[in-house]
Amino acid sequence: MLVERESPEVLLKAQAELLSLHRSGLYYVPAPPSAEEVAIKHRIDEIYTAHPFYGSRRITVVLNREILINRKAVQRHMREMGIVGISPGPNLSKRHADHAIYPYLLRNVTMGYPNHVWGIDITYIRLTGGWMYLVAILDWFSRYVLSWELDDTLEMPFVLSAVDRALAQATPHIWNSDQGSHFTSPQYLQRLEAAHVQISRDGKQRAFDNIFTERLWRSVKYEEVYLHDYAHPRAARQGLGGYFEFYNHERPHQALDYRTPAQVYSERRPSTPHLELWGGGYVDNWNGAVAHIPTATTTTATTLSLPDPILQGAKSTLKSASFVS
Repeated sequence: MLVERESPEVLLKAQAELLSLHRSGLYYVPAPPSAEEVAIKHRIDEIYTAHPFYGSRRITVVLNREILINRKAVQRHMREMGIVGISPGPNLSKRHADHAIYPYLLRNVTMGYPNHVWGIDITYIRLTGGWMYLVAILDWFSRYVLSWELDDTLEMPFVLSAVDRALAQATPHIWNSDQGSHFTSPQYLQRLEAAHVQISRDGKQRAFDNIFTERLWRSVKYEEVYLHDYAHPRAARQGLGGYFEFYNHERPHQALDYRTPAQVYSERRPSTPHLELWGGGYVDNWNGAVAHIPTATTTTATTLSLPDPILQGAKSTLKSASFVS
């Protein structure tokens, strides 16, 4: 915001004249949402979190078991919350015609190591008398939350801040998002292109292309947000900050053999130009194919479709290695 309302040096009238703004607009304070609107949005959030494949029709049916509401009102609330159809994220159902098209790169791909794939998404966070928006960046292999930001609007700065904080820690091989307006903006894409990551986009109306981040949202809401009535943004930031610290460093994950995301993420793979070893398996980076991973103890060489001299080095490594599943 260019206007400094509390500035003792330049009066608000003078600031309005300098910026060619009408002074009356600077004094306008928007009315807070009604208690009824807040309650309806909170209930929509609960239904959508439990059933992310529900669109406005089904959510309207569920709500009408409790209150009288029409589908148009539900659709309006969902748009304001950042939920459109079954695609998660803010206003994500429409892509700008001028925006570049990126393919979904993760079909039939298994996450192989930390920083292989990161995902980004935005969700609705309820407060006692309103709501905020949460963005998070997740390493899909380790489930480690690299960065997160909270804001009361869907403007770009909080998304860009989360991106900058994540890229300051590491660089992923693939960065996945949905087709939303935030993730097609030039400011966002410039950061990813400068980091030389491969950009992947979910298919239209395919919420489960981003399933790892959807699971994170369910954990955040069931284990933190729904258990606390955040009275104000500061309480939400403190609560979520404590939860993400717990989620990353203390909470055991069944999918990670009951290790924490921080433990798995810290087991970074060593880097080589083409061939990389992590957890006993070789990954061929230029086409995404996974080379043979032994499932029992072996000391024999494995044939890999790799160019020389990499193939010879790989054979030498495998001959001397002993793998146990």
